[in-house]
Amino acid sequence: MHSAAKHTLPWDARQALAKLGEDIAVARKKRGISTVSMAERAFISRNTLSQVEKGNPSVSIAIYATVLSLLGLVDRLGDVAERSEDEIGLDLEEDNLPERIRVKRKR
Repeated sequence: MHSAAKHTLPWDARQALAKLGEDIAVARKKRGISTVSMAERAFISRNTLSQVEKGNPSVSIAIYATVLSLLGLVDRLGDVAERSEDEIGLDLEEDNLPERIRVKRKR
């Protein structure tokens, strides 16, 4: 069964995954790790590693996380959607602030 992710993925998301794949390939090469060794360490096939390095959206995020972990880069994965850096979310939150704060009086 083939995933429709490749065909329905927005252009900017497709570009981001392609960049991630290229960056993973460069990081692996800088560390002198062969594709055979990386695939074995990640418990995936060389073909799957090739798909990761191409930024294929049908590869599970768990496999991307495993490869990033092996490269020592997984810590930044948790910050991808960091709440404090979500400018749109912060703006929307600010737009919903009440105009006035009323103090409740005790009777």
